[in-house]
Amino acid sequence: MLVLACDLGTSSTRSALYDAHGERTRASTAQRTYPLQTDALGRAELDPRRVLRAVLQCIDASHEAAGSRAVHAVGMSCFWHSLLGVDAQGRAVTPIVTWADSRATPDATRLRSRTTERTYHARTGCMLRATFWPAKLRYLRRTQPALVGRVRRWVSPAEWLLEQFTGHGRCAHGMATATGLYDPARLDWDPASLRLAGVRATQLNALGDEPLALKPAYARRWPRLAGAGWFPGIGDGAASNLGAGALGQGTAAINVGTSAAIRVVREHGRPLAPFGLFCYRIDRRRYLIGGAITNAGSLLAWCRAQLALPGPRALEMALARPAAASAGLLVAPLWMGERSPDWRMRPGGAITGITQSTSAVDLVQAITTASYQRLALVAGMIPGSSSARLIVGGGILASPASLQRLSDCLGAALVPTADPELSLRGAAVLALERCGAKPRPPRTLPAVRPRRGEVAALRAQRRRLTALDALLASLDQP
Repeated sequence: MLVLACDLGTSSTRSALYDAHGERTRASTAQRTYPLQTDALGRAELDPRRVLRAVLQCIDASHEAAGSRAVHAVGMSCFWHSLLGVDAQGRAVTPIVTWADSRATPDATRLRSRTTERTYHARTGCMLRATFWPAKLRYLRRTQPALVGRVRRWVSPAEWLLEQFTGHGRCAHGMATATGLYDPARLDWDPASLRLAGVRATQLNALGDEPLALKPAYARRWPRLAGAGWFPGIGDGAASNLGAGALGQGTAAINVGTSAAIRVVREHGRPLAPFGLFCYRIDRRRYLIGGAITNAGSLLAWCRAQLALPGPRALEMALARPAAASAGLLVAPLWMGERSPDWRMRPGGAITGITQSTSAVDLVQAITTASYQRLALVAGMIPGSSSARLIVGGGILASPASLQRLSDCLGAALVPTADPELSLRGAAVLALERCGAKPRPPRTLPAVRPRRGEVAALRAQRRRLTALDALLASLDQP
């Protein structure tokens, strides 16, 4: 059995072929990038045409690598919370408004004045913030009514791509779940949330996880995929847990890239998360509880661009030294606002404790450590995570020093995966599972264990960071 996996990200798309065991055919891996269009007002959009072109090029390359072998199924993962409007023929009318777009913040504030956020969260597993569809739809209707008037349906990027390739629109439960319009307990669109967003169920795709067949034109373009079932795409967070093999009661998946998240999977009981965290469906049977932080690898990228740092090898050696807690630096890493646990969406961080002797390396240590500390706060809120086996993937695997620092902040051992592309692998696992295969867990590397002295120092620092966060929050009050 051979399956094709596609992983649609905010800045690039990847694709690859996987065998029945979940092992990637390396030569089949393809990646294409596209720009995220941003501005000072909080815009974060993608051009659907450029995204489609990138996906086509990736599939072309992976299809060629299949040689004479037929592909049985296609699985897709895609970034959550994002939407675009389409016309009656499924053509894109609007840009893709991504999860990172914060222009709907005032609309989210007005929605929270109309309903109780805790009640909404208990019903949907989502927060009533600019990240989610109710606020985004209200913003678009308020600011671009003529454009919205041309829209027949609102869809995720994964749904739109599926419709381009198959001619049919369908929304997976594992995608609908993170819109803020879906009830994970009822497994259906939530009527109260639809009213809050000002949309009807008929303006959304039907829910379903069943596969679809390629249009004849694409079957001719990709003959090895002509008989494959195309499964509706699920969220990248759900795919990441599938790819990590973090599916049981005693495991959790951590992914640290541009942003970061920690998630556990549950099958039984009512799908409900502590307030401030999320509860999203993988499929009709399984759901996730977890939290995500916006500022992670993006902070290191900012440091590299703005600070006079040594080269990569020298910086890695410097980051391996004891944490910046000993240097007295405290950082609230809210460069782009933040999600879990307190959803302070307004950008604006802070650094305290800088002295004449503070170096650029001290700053990058303190800034990156602060993001891991926030992830530790989130982990502490997830039931059962303190004793879970923590499987780690993402860009952080390229930095042993960063892995060690994250282990120290969490006070727990980390198990790195051999393949950092967990959401891509998860898309393959999804397709394999639904074809009746039982893929193996991913190969892992030796565990990274916390350093006892660092754990104690970082735990004390976390208390001071919590006080700094509270101070900044009070300054934000009118």
